[in-house]
Amino acid sequence: MGFLVTTLIFVVVGIIASLCARICCNRGPSANLLHLTLIITATVCCWMMWAIVYLSQMNPLIVPILNESE
Repeated sequence: MGFLVTTLIFVVVGIIASLCARICCNRGPSANLLHLTLIITATVCCWMMWAIVYLSQMNPLIVPILNESE
């Protein structure tokens, strides 16, 4: 449930950022395409980093070793 909800949050943030860049920084088709490309790339990279960290906690590679005294 948490994975899907947070993925939707990233999608919504990406759409809002794209709309804000389109409205606030309207300097021609070439600049708009560059802004849109940068926003989509940043959103996807942030989502991928979050997803990798989130999913890696489900099956950790290193198992903690407990001491005998604990």
